[in-house]
Amino acid sequence: MSEIAEIIDSVENRIAKLFTKINSLEQGTVSIKEELEKAAAVIQKQSDEIAALKSECESLKMANSLLGGEENKRDTKLKINSLIREIDYCIAQLSD
Repeated sequence: MSEIAEIIDSVENRIAKLFTKINSLEQGTVSIKEELEKAAAVIQKQSDEIAALKSECESLKMANSLLGGEENKRDTKLKINSLIREIDYCIAQLSD
């Protein structure tokens, strides 16, 4: 009988250790999920900032080319033509 009691005690100890490990792993998982959410928020913020900076860069290129820069004359002409086509389209829509 004492052998059975020892085996039961051993199994109970192992189960207790397993529950402790499970709890520890669950806490670790929660912590990692929180870190992941924070990292995702930082990535989103940086992506938004990159998009804003790209837009600002394009605006500065356009302004520079309008001021007489030789580098982006072709781009400026294409952009102006595109804007003129959009204005013509709007006028045509208003005429109808």
